[in-house]
Amino acid sequence: MKTQPNNRAVILGQFIIENKATVRCAAKKFGISKSTVHKDVSERLPKINPALSAQVKEILEINKQERHIRGGMATKMKYRRIAETTEKKGSPA
Repeated sequence: MKTQPNNRAVILGQFIIENKATVRCAAKKFGISKSTVHKDVSERLPKINPALSAQVKEILEINKQERHIRGGMATKMKYRRIAETTEKKGSPA
């Protein structure tokens, strides 16, 4: 995403609000690093558009509170896939 940093910050903020996206999700979508996304929405955006920045901050705070749940679910799914793969290999065909 080759745009001016200020424009990029607004675009990222809008994306995060519209999709209730995480920093990681926004970074992946726009092909930039998590650090760049975080810097844009936490440092640049408040100077450009304080109202948009406040909305983004709310969503990121919710994401921060829920991240331990997401991590637990990801681990659960990982071990479920491993178990399914092991069952398929071990069962007679």
